[in-house]
Amino acid sequence: MARAGLTAERVTVAGADLADEVGLDRVTMSEVARRLGVKDASLYTHVRNVEDLRGRIALLAADEKTVRIAEATAGLAGKEALVAYANAWREFAHEHPGRYMATQVPITIDPELAAKATGPRRAVELTYSMLRAYGLGEPDLTDAVRVLRSTFHGFVALEAAGGFAHARTPQQTWTRTLDALHVLLENWPEGEPA
Repeated sequence: MARAGLTAERVTVAGADLADEVGLDRVTMSEVARRLGVKDASLYTHVRNVEDLRGRIALLAADEKTVRIAEATAGLAGKEALVAYANAWREFAHEHPGRYMATQVPITIDPELAAKATGPRRAVELTYSMLRAYGLGEPDLTDAVRVLRSTFHGFVALEAAGGFAHARTPQQTWTRTLDALHVLLENWPEGEPA
């Protein structure tokens, strides 16, 4: 019988908190069970296995990150929206490294659960909406999304790994990076590449 109060959501949050502390790849069913004060077997009533748990963590993280970005960018456009979006992304990555990683790596997610999730779809909608203010249409929108994601993820990954060992602060470089991205988006090259 499942322990009273134990739910899939509670198991997922415990797993996400653990991922933030030790890394997503070190999340195990046994450690989550210990944190919740239950036997490992109790978790399997709520999540199928560690892959299912990691998929649930990814969806939780996508929701949390999307809400943060939506709140930060509400009512903004152009460079103000870009900066708010980027800063919300970076802050989420700093504050929740395990959750953040779950949004960046391929994870198997139960199709039924994924179909109910709104975070990933809303994240795409927010990003495309912000970029449309720059007058971009397809296929440029897709390319611009990839440029932003690559830049933001690359920056926060290097930052987390201590990869910016220079007297110039990462914040100074981050600010200039956002300035450069704004200029790029305003002056996006026309036509398909040769």
